[in-house]
Amino acid sequence: MKIRILVSLKPGVLDPQGRAVHHALEGLGFKGVDDVRIGRTVELDVADNTSDEALTEMCEKLLANTVIENYKIEKLG
Repeated sequence: MKIRILVSLKPGVLDPQGRAVHHALEGLGFKGVDDVRIGRTVELDVADNTSDEALTEMCEKLLANTVIENYKIEKLG
């Protein structure tokens, strides 16, 4: 089973990389971009019987820093 984990910073957490990209977009002449937040995607290929609880545990123990990050688990069929 293919799994996609989307990890993003929680609202209110400073995102220096996002600010740098925002500044670069403005410098290149792109208008109308109000904010940029940078996240990451983790793709896993797991056994079909991997439980939702196991996936959540993977995220909370390793794949996301739950103090400052949110994560979303997507099953890709």
